[in-house]
Amino acid sequence: MVGVGSALRRIYLSVYNWVVFVGWAQVLYYAVLVLRESGHEAVYAAVERPLQFAQTAAIMEILHGLVGLVRSPVSATLPQIGSRLFLTWGILWSFPETRSHILVTTLVISWSITEIIRYSFFGMKEALGFTPSWLLWLRYSTFMVLYPTGISSEVGLIWIALPYIKASEKYCFRLPNRWNFSYDYYFTSILALMIYIPGSPHMFTYMLSQRKKALSKAKTA
Repeated sequence: MVGVGSALRRIYLSVYNWVVFVGWAQVLYYAVLVLRESGHEAVYAAVERPLQFAQTAAIMEILHGLVGLVRSPVSATLPQIGSRLFLTWGILWSFPETRSHILVTTLVISWSITEIIRYSFFGMKEALGFTPSWLLWLRYSTFMVLYPTGISSEVGLIWIALPYIKASEKYCFRLPNRWNFSYDYYFTSILALMIYIPGSPHMFTYMLSQRKKALSKAKTA
């Protein structure tokens, strides 16, 4: 029964990783295609659906960590996925005024290249039991460029959205109301920006340590 459970786990994780890989591959393909043909202003409209699918599917990775399907710590997975969901739904989907900015292009290209590499890495690992050395290197090296470009784009887009968030008062609850509760999405967005200050260096340092560990292990294997 243990062997059957292990096989089912590998099949499930393999299918999951390859399905999400296809989603991110679509994001990159449409982004580059439309960027060449129509400019950065049209990129979001072209990638919206596959972007929302691929990024929202990442919620499953939190569940995978919680139930022990994968060894990735939820403490590292949750902040990264949470921030991306905030950008995908809380900024880009909620405030159309941000969608034509060039930072959307740098965001989706940084995200999609990162995730194409990551999901193909884990997809091959679960399906075949190994990954080629070049893919291992890409998995643990490209973040040194793509993480700063992605994070800079995230911060920039939240900043750009702030005036629209404040003016629209979307997702805000004002007193008086039946629940006697108030909430301001504008201040939540400012708080999100502030979290990037300690969070981004911490995450980058964590990934550097993971890179050193993974590449050192590959050399001795």
